[in-house]
Amino acid sequence: MTEKCVENKHWHAVYTASRAEKKVRERLAEVGVECFLPVQTVVRQWSYRKAKVVVPVIAGMVFVRVERKEWVKVLEMRGVVSFLKLRGEREPAVIPDKQMEDFRFLVDFSEEAVEMVNEDIAVGDSIQVVKGALKGLEGELVQFRGETKVAVRIDLLGCALVDIPASFVERVNVG
Repeated sequence: MTEKCVENKHWHAVYTASRAEKKVRERLAEVGVECFLPVQTVVRQWSYRKAKVVVPVIAGMVFVRVERKEWVKVLEMRGVVSFLKLRGEREPAVIPDKQMEDFRFLVDFSEEAVEMVNEDIAVGDSIQVVKGALKGLEGELVQFRGETKVAVRIDLLGCALVDIPASFVERVNVG
């Protein structure tokens, strides 16, 4: 019975009120909703000091893994604005599990800053990371603004990009 319930859960992206991502994540977790807020530590420079701050990788968005019957519970949460929907669709867009797994792995283990880009980026060679903190990650080797980066695509949102030495990746033959 439990396995069937898990099969009905899907990852969705939820828009939040401005700068409310962390509070929304806390509230969702409190009521037992599986959620993921991709964050990273960056150095911010003010006129009088520098500080390390934890910021969302994607501003104004939290990911939830819920069943259809939980959609209302999520939408009623203070700070939640709406689900991400494809143009012309009535239901929240589903993010494939594999894309979320790869994205979470990238955010959780990358020693470099993760850049989320929603520009068209040409499909790159399929690769697997064979060294370093991201060992085991599958993605693409792409060119972006003249630099070689590892990309993990989330079809609905774009690409998560991270710098990685070329010696840390091996091409994977697909087919």
